[in-house]
Amino acid sequence: MPELFAYTDGACSGNPGPGGWGVLLQAMDGETIVKERELCGGEAVTTNNRMELLAAINALEALGRATDITIITDSAYVKNGITTWLHGWKRKGWKTAAKKPVKNVDLWKKLDDAQARHNVIWEWVKGHAGHPENEKADELARAGMKPFKG
Repeated sequence: MPELFAYTDGACSGNPGPGGWGVLLQAMDGETIVKERELCGGEAVTTNNRMELLAAINALEALGRATDITIITDSAYVKNGITTWLHGWKRKGWKTAAKKPVKNVDLWKKLDDAQARHNVIWEWVKGHAGHPENEKADELARAGMKPFKG
């Protein structure tokens, strides 16, 4: 059974401003790519963090059935949020440790729901550091933003 990986990235021109998200899905058999799929989209007025979240959400929602998947993101915000902070936010009624409302709560809830039916391993990779799949996800995010840039 091939292993499934999703490389995700978000981009924004101005923060807020026009933004895009990108996903590179790869099914791997050892070192061999068995199948590859590219996804991207964007919004006219958004933030980088929202685009990072939407990339992960769209990666998971693109899967037709419950799947074991590794999501590789260059967003510490997404990785830490989903693996560390989310449980406390939910317990505290979607409030931060400082008792303030969680930013992007709509997308955090959507991501939580999207990952619930899958077995997800979350990994962080340094962005813009020459990692080929992360660079491709960045390229897709910029392509998703293109229709919204003036």
